[in-house]
Amino acid sequence: VKANKVNIEPYKAYGVVYHADTCLPLIDAYNRKKIKFKALARHTYPGDRLDENTLGLNSIGYWDANEPQDWGLDWHRNEGIEFHFLESGSMPYAQENKDVILTPNHLTITRPWEAHKVGNPYVGMGKFYWVIIDLGVRRPHQEWVWPDWITLIPKDLDRLTAILRQNEKSIWKTDQRVRECFVRINKAINTDDNGSNASRIRLLINYLLILLLDLLDAEDVVLDEKLTDSSRSVKFFLDELEKNLSENWTVELMAESAGVGITRFTHHCKRLTNVTPMRYLMMKRLALSKTMLRENTDLTIAEIAYTCGFATSQYFATVFKKHEKCSPNSYRLKHAIANTECV
Repeated sequence: VKANKVNIEPYKAYGVVYHADTCLPLIDAYNRKKIKFKALARHTYPGDRLDENTLGLNSIGYWDANEPQDWGLDWHRNEGIEFHFLESGSMPYAQENKDVILTPNHLTITRPWEAHKVGNPYVGMGKFYWVIIDLGVRRPHQEWVWPDWITLIPKDLDRLTAILRQNEKSIWKTDQRVRECFVRINKAINTDDNGSNASRIRLLINYLLILLLDLLDAEDVVLDEKLTDSSRSVKFFLDELEKNLSENWTVELMAESAGVGITRFTHHCKRLTNVTPMRYLMMKRLALSKTMLRENTDLTIAEIAYTCGFATSQYFATVFKKHEKCSPNSYRLKHAIANTECV
């Protein structure tokens, strides 16, 4: 499996970084001959190399598993919009903490940087396709920019974009036309030789988008403009914050990381959490410190303080005592005694 060393630019700002998935478990499964696999790709995605005639298409391919599997793709994100399609078999799948079992003709839509996983914990036996198109989006409220070879007329493309951005339904049951489109994609991938099928692939992706527009329009989808509001970017940031509590955060840095102004960031944070950004940060740091005090008995108070983002152990002790009415040492001792009594 070939993989270019040109990295995909991550969505990052200070402590919060979203790295696009590199599919390492998939590569390992292929190398162990657990699956059949074929893809055309660029950047760090595995597969034969795409050329400049399909710029914006980052990966298109499939795997075919006809025996029980021992691997899965845990929670990850992609920089573009990703369409999955299951031709046969069954596939455990989750998106934004919603777990389902995909069955034949199910199609999933994963928006830029939306968390998803395939497998629970292992993938199922089935033939599974994907298409990843980079839309130049690094935060949810940014406008999508489709590759210039997407040929839908502006009215149709605007309608498709609005539907994809402004509804949260991610899993759809498709018809025979979508299935046949992916079968043709299968053939184009298998017979491509250094970009020889670029025209066919572009045509098939455009046809797939038309079929999606038909499908979404037929479902009479209710649109919600709040899903493209800057509040969604703030929510994404807050969801990731507890993974980066050791950073030296200020309101300014948090707002910049979320990609919005300080006033809007503070407003959205208060609406989403009912507290100010700095108080929310403090609450998350204290929650982590309590977990570490209970579970990491080998760490010193100072080590826990720094890991949780407190500048000094003295400041940590002061804040902790104010909120918990006891010192960190007393808290640790109390829970150690409680655990001993339960044994």
